[in-house]
Amino acid sequence: MVNLWAWTDETGLSHAGMSHGPTGEALDLAYADARIDSIDTLWRLFGGPNLVHTLETWWQRVSQRVPIPESRLGVPVALTECWAAGVTYAMSRDARVEETQGAEAFYRKVYDAQRPELFFKAPGTRVVGPGAEVGLRRDSRWQVPEPELTLVLDPEGQLFGFTIGNDMSSRDIEGENLLYLPQAKIFHHSAAIGPSLVLAETLDPRNLEIRMVIERQDRVLFDGRITTAQMRRTPEELTRYLCMEWPIEGWTALMTGTALVPPADISLDEGDRIAITITGIGTLMNRARRIGPTWAKVPASE
Repeated sequence: MVNLWAWTDETGLSHAGMSHGPTGEALDLAYADARIDSIDTLWRLFGGPNLVHTLETWWQRVSQRVPIPESRLGVPVALTECWAAGVTYAMSRDARVEETQGAEAFYRKVYDAQRPELFFKAPGTRVVGPGAEVGLRRDSRWQVPEPELTLVLDPEGQLFGFTIGNDMSSRDIEGENLLYLPQAKIFHHSAAIGPSLVLAETLDPRNLEIRMVIERQDRVLFDGRITTAQMRRTPEELTRYLCMEWPIEGWTALMTGTALVPPADISLDEGDRIAITITGIGTLMNRARRIGPTWAKVPASE
């Protein structure tokens, strides 16, 4: 597999790198071509059917390697938008039925329907990367992370690669009324992706293990695993429906749905650590923070 990385150095300059797998050292692509300072630049200069071959040639030709700078990693590409899919796993369907008051049939139907559930998650500038804080709504009592294999579409709407997504959700707000879904899903720092982007041609998404661990003060609250083999929808299907009447403009992330649903007695609190690992992509780690007057400039009276 070919993993792509994006980071900034101590001076604030942007870098892009590649590796084989999510650990170890990376080739700073500027060593191969001084013009490459981002994955977007790589795509504009060398994107197309020969990109993997080009990268492998550079890997063999250029011997310089750098440690993957985990503390300086960012969102892999400069996203324009982030979207998400729902009810793509049977477990997700069952959890939505359990939490919803009076509209259970809708979630059962959408699981079996030809058309998937797709919803807007966040503008690209509001998506955070590895190590960043994710938000907790003050008006929610039941908030959870949702770990998801995430598709990254290039500015032409083609599937470019896979990464990890954290679709933060307020389950009590969503469960109270179907029409509250946007408020349950869209809020300050409600989406995180990273750490690497694996080129689509080099990773088979059909049977990847997804693991999520939630810790509070070094105590494990939740530790669960599932595989993408249980996902009903395919990446091609979700991409087709997203692009059907929505022209892609810029890099776009599409979260593919969750299958790891913490039990009802677990709700995130400020400072909780969320670690999501997917085979071949790495581990996306974020901490939870409550939205308030000292963060996001939200007035204390709200």
